[in-house]
Amino acid sequence: MKKGVISLKDLNKPEKIQHWHLIYDEEDPEWKKLNAPYFPLKRVALDDFVAKYDSSNRMGIFLDGDLIGDACYYWEHEESNWLEVGLCIYEPEHWGKGYGKQALILWINHLFNTMELVRIGLTTWSANIGMMKLAEKLGMKQEACLRKCRLW
Repeated sequence: MKKGVISLKDLNKPEKIQHWHLIYDEEDPEWKKLNAPYFPLKRVALDDFVAKYDSSNRMGIFLDGDLIGDACYYWEHEESNWLEVGLCIYEPEHWGKGYGKQALILWINHLFNTMELVRIGLTTWSANIGMMKLAEKLGMKQEACLRKCRLW
């Protein structure tokens, strides 16, 4: 079986619309059960989503040219050039096939190559075993386990 090719790129307007559908088409999406389920998924109107889409800190994840998710970052401490990264692959049919690993490698390399960074971290919650294993495969080290801060 041929493994798909993962790429990252900024989204054009039709892809932003597709991204909105990946996020909001389902009432109780599977991806949300692993991606900060303690924060409610607040529906955003399509026009607002497209108009306010901030591509300065994110890129779409594409599998053989089809949008399947997104990679993002936020500043944990900008003064010390420390970023936190994350990614979401929305449809369960794409989980467990190595696409997240490919995407995260591309994303981290992109960030280190385009920004002056000292550190990139990845924070997830304890039930997201797949993300924790992925971070470990990429050589990231668990530095802390914050207990009882997100009761779920």
